[in-house]
Amino acid sequence: MTRSERLRGKTTIATLMNKGRWRSTLHLRCCCLSSNGLEINRIMVSVPKRHFKRAVKRNLLKRRMREAYRLNKELAGAGGHDMLFVYNSPEIVPYADICEELKSLLSSIAAER
Repeated sequence: MTRSERLRGKTTIATLMNKGRWRSTLHLRCCCLSSNGLEINRIMVSVPKRHFKRAVKRNLLKRRMREAYRLNKELAGAGGHDMLFVYNSPEIVPYADICEELKSLLSSIAAER
C-alpha cells in the first residue's frame, strides 16, 4: 500500500466518520464514503486496544487486513472511496476468514455505486 492509498488527516477522517455508511460482517466493520474527489481508494485499518492489550496481536491483525485488501482491492471498483476497516471481535481469526469477510465488504461497496 503506497502512501497515497493511506487515509490520513484529522479532517478527512472526521468527515468519513460523520458522513460515511457503516457495514459489518462477523469480525469486521467498515465505514465507507464514496466521493473523495480522487481517482484512488484510500483506506485506514484499526484494531481496538479494548479487545487486544498487546500491540503484537493488534499489529498481526492489522497486517492481515492490509494484506487482504492489497490482494482484493480491485473488488472495490474504480477509485474515489475512503474506507475505514475496524476489527471488531475479541478473538484472533485466521487470515482466510479475514480475507473472505473483507472481500464481501469490498463487493458491497462496489455494488452501492
